[in-house]
Amino acid sequence: MKELAECIECAAKAMVDNPDAVSARVVEKNGLVIELSVANEDLGKVIGKNGRTVEALRTILSAAAANHQTACRLEIVE
Repeated sequence: MKELAECIECAAKAMVDNPDAVSARVVEKNGLVIELSVANEDLGKVIGKNGRTVEALRTILSAAAANHQTACRLEIVE
């Protein structure tokens, strides 16, 4: 499932000012979870207005996870 984390990490790096601070990792807690961390100043860019950007990232993740016949959630960590 590392491919899913790499997909989200790549998308997040494209939208932030500090792409070196972006990292995504896979963890198991009540299912498969991708934890995305970005620099504090880029947090608003990843979340987006009314959460639209993070919802788009979650949609991308759901589609990619469906190709792998699995379910996955996205969490943004500080």
